[in-house]
This record gives sequence, structure tokens and C-alpha cells, in this order.
Amino acid sequence: MAEAVTKQDGIQTVDWTPTAALTAGQVVHLPDGRAAYAPTAIAAAAQGSVQVAGIVTLAKTASMVMLKGTKVYWDHSASKATVVFGTSTLDYVVGTVEESATAAATTVDVHLNREPVYTIGLQDGYWSVPISSAGWPHITGSGNGVSMIFDTTAEAQKLDALSLRDFPVAADGILSALICVNLNGDAAAFDLNIGVANASHATDADTITESLFCHIDGASLNILAESDDGTTEVAATDTTVDFVVGTPFLFQADFTDNTDIQLYIDGVAILTGSTFALGDATGPLKLLIHMEKTSDNSPGNVSVMDMGFIQFDV
Repeated sequence: MAEAVTKQDGIQTVDWTPTAALTAGQVVHLPDGRAAYAPTAIAAAAQGSVQVAGIVTLAKTASMVMLKGTKVYWDHSASKATVVFGTSTLDYVVGTVEESATAAATTVDVHLNREPVYTIGLQDGYWSVPISSAGWPHITGSGNGVSMIFDTTAEAQKLDALSLRDFPVAADGILSALICVNLNGDAAAFDLNIGVANASHATDADTITESLFCHIDGASLNILAESDDGTTEVAATDTTVDFVVGTPFLFQADFTDNTDIQLYIDGVAILTGSTFALGDATGPLKLLIHMEKTSDNSPGNVSVMDMGFIQFDV
């Protein structure tokens, strides 16, 4: 018998009576929170059917790369799919990217109302060993998210979250991390690294032998990236993208070719002239969030709202 055969096509429709007329193909937000679209026009105050499941082709935000397995939102004001959730808007989750779409593409195929299914996510469990002597740095987590907070005690502190599950270096997949710096460290003593690594470290993430990180320094809004596979190291390099305190940004890494890993922030390719690689690493690799400071009173408050790795067959 074949590994899989079609049993049901997954298309699902529900009755919907719009207040205002809907044009064919228009996307709407239902009262139950789901996204839907009208396959055919529906007159105002007339009952019709809208589709809430299946794979649909949506208009997408220009110049934004959308990698397969990425959660996407509906930009209510622009009527286009986006990987960036707007603030003070009516944006909402529309589904998960089925096939990657380039920056030049005007449309993207999306599985309606499907959340990404991570091969490895923080919700599968993580290992953490906080380091302090007099202060009270603390970590809290829920689902695929983690929050880390340093206090202002003048001492070395470290918080980390290293996933219990791992993946081989040769795995094809996409790493995604939705990051929000709520309060950055106020001195260079503070360092934040988020990505994948073969281990954690008690004091200094830079000494980890195999890693690929999104990196942030205290007292700086610069988003940097770095990698080290035990043979070749790319030092923390400015992506020329700055974060805004209190505003989430999406960091992604495409591992389809682990000798030339492509990086993205909010769907825009970064550092395309640099070669980030883990081809000579032995692994296995794990998700890692690592926040550290040397003996300093610098604070810090960071939330990784959603982090996971999706492995797929190419």
C-alpha cells in the first residue's frame, strides 16, 4: 500500500452573512477567530459560504520573502499576507506558508488557519541553569515562548534555554524565532544570543564551539548575526537592521544548504554577502536562547515569543 492516499480534500466551508458585500476572493475575519475567504461574491445581508480550510493563494506583501512553514498574518489595512504582525492594527493569523515565496512574488500559497508544526520547539522542553550569586535573574516559559529577566545586581548573571530535543547538522529546515527586547541591557556587559548550538555555556556564548545566532549587545539597537562550525567562524556582524524596544521582530535561518545558510529578518534577506555555515559542525544542534552579563548592574528583559525548527524533505 502507498504511504498515503487521499481520503478527504480538507476543504471546509461555513455559512456567512456579511454586513457589507464581499467580492470574490475577499479575505474576512470570522467571529470565532478564524480567517476565511469568499470563493464567490456575497451580497450584503445575504447568506453565502466562505472557505476556512485548505490551501489558498493569497496576495502577499511586496519585497518580503515567505519561507515554507512560516506563520503568516493578514495585513488588514493593505489586504495582503505578511510575516510581521502590526501593532495597533486589526491584523490576524491567516495560516502557514505551504511553499516558499520570493521577495519578487506577488502571491503566496497558504494553508488556511494552520499553525506551524515544529519538529523541535521550546514546548517540547528545555534545559536551563541560571547563574547568579546575590541577585534574582529569572526565566519563565509557556508553549514555544520564553521570557528572561536580569535584575540590577552588580554581578555576573546568565539565563539560558537549551532545547531537550535536537536535530542533525545535515537536516534541511527553517529556524524561526519571534523576538521582543522589552528592556535592553544598558552596557556592553550584556549579551543576548538566540539561535541553534551544540551546547550552552555557563558564562559566555562566544565560546560555544558550534552555533548560529542572532546577536544583540547591550546599549545598542543593532541586530547582529554570527556563526561558528568549529572550522570557520563568522564574527558577530551588523545586519544593518535595528530593533525597536517593545516591538517583536522575526529572525529566520534557512538550513536548506548548511554550507550557505540564508538569514532573514521580518522576511527580508540580510548579510547576503557573508557565508554563514555549519557544514563542518558535528552536532547535533539544539535551540538555544542565551542571555548573559559580566559583573555589572545592567538590567535586561527579553521575550522569545515563538521559537522552533521545522525539518522537511526537499
